[in-house]
Amino acid sequence: MPDLGIDHILAKVDTGAKTCALHAFYIEPFDKDGTPWIRFGLHPKQDNSEEVLECEAAVHDIREVSDSGGHKEARYVIKTRLHVANRIFKAEVTLTNRDSMKYRVLLGRNALRRRFVVDPQKSFLLDRHTPEED
Repeated sequence: MPDLGIDHILAKVDTGAKTCALHAFYIEPFDKDGTPWIRFGLHPKQDNSEEVLECEAAVHDIREVSDSGGHKEARYVIKTRLHVANRIFKAEVTLTNRDSMKYRVLLGRNALRRRFVVDPQKSFLLDRHTPEED
């Protein structure tokens, strides 16, 4: 997520999720030049709460999202570029606390559609490549 200063973060493909989700253990709303922004912290590595990245992004929306257990919560939505394999593209990403989850990022259908084919029998197929912007 180059716009957020995130060089490397493991992500899980989730074809059941409409939008992508990014871990944020705190979120602070603020105004920047009269528009709503958020500052949020994330732990980019699983099982490591010592490493913290602080990110800022413009608020694109606030939506009610249902998690896999059916619980609904209002989440901030940002639009940011994702660098996946050799592709760079913009996607909507919701922010939620994923401290208890193995992966800090879920790649939802909005990021996968017309870009990737998912093989549910395989894992860790993508390496870092030279990016091509969509």
